[in-house]
Amino acid sequence: MPFSLSAFMPGLTADAIAMLLGATLIGGLVRGFTGFGFAMVFMPLASVVLGPVAALGLIWFIDLPFALPIAARSAKRAEWSEILPLLLTATLALPIGIWLLTWFDRATMRWILALLVLAAVALMASGWRYHGRPSLPLSLGVGGLSGLCNGMASIGGMPLAVFWLGAQRNDRHKTRANMQAFFGVSTLISGTILWWKGILTLGALAMAVPLFAIYGIGLWAGTHGFRLASEESFRRGAYLLIFLSALISLPLWDGLLGR
Repeated sequence: MPFSLSAFMPGLTADAIAMLLGATLIGGLVRGFTGFGFAMVFMPLASVVLGPVAALGLIWFIDLPFALPIAARSAKRAEWSEILPLLLTATLALPIGIWLLTWFDRATMRWILALLVLAAVALMASGWRYHGRPSLPLSLGVGGLSGLCNGMASIGGMPLAVFWLGAQRNDRHKTRANMQAFFGVSTLISGTILWWKGILTLGALAMAVPLFAIYGIGLWAGTHGFRLASEESFRRGAYLLIFLSALISLPLWDGLLGR
């Protein structure tokens, strides 16, 4: 592993760095392809290497330079009447999620994270759909769950993916625009709270620097793939990549993989 790369990630083995690079690339591909899913791919794998708390700070720095311009481009196509109630309760629930993250031990948090992601993929892939416009109580509840998951593991997009992909009336363009607009605003809000809690550190920023380009390549490739993909392949591709990352991250395999 080149010394310049290792210098940004002190204390990590070559295998650990390779896992972070792979998780970043695949997560960027999913994010560019679907408009969500970076954290659902990256967090389970990064938590194996760094632990959930350090991985949470790292993912925020990696995504920040990309989330804001992507959100700005999507803002006009997004349906803000659906997004704003979600943002309200997501913001209120975020500190509770961060508290849970610091309260659970590392192994328990890894189990919770992986199982939550696997459950979300199973629900989305089951073909479940709801009809009509979502009610205000449903939007507020999904927003609260998103904030909780965001604080625990930066996977606030998981409930939103179930919420918007499950809407029969939504096409992939609408889902993608809503996701990207939501993430842009929530990134700024969550960053303020994570900094206040001491999770955003200079060490996490330094570690993110060599990952920016990898993430950007994944985003670019995923975005171009989205333009070519059908509605069905759009959903199936996202589900498969997220499922595999969560499955690989399960502590169940630690003995076999020497982790």
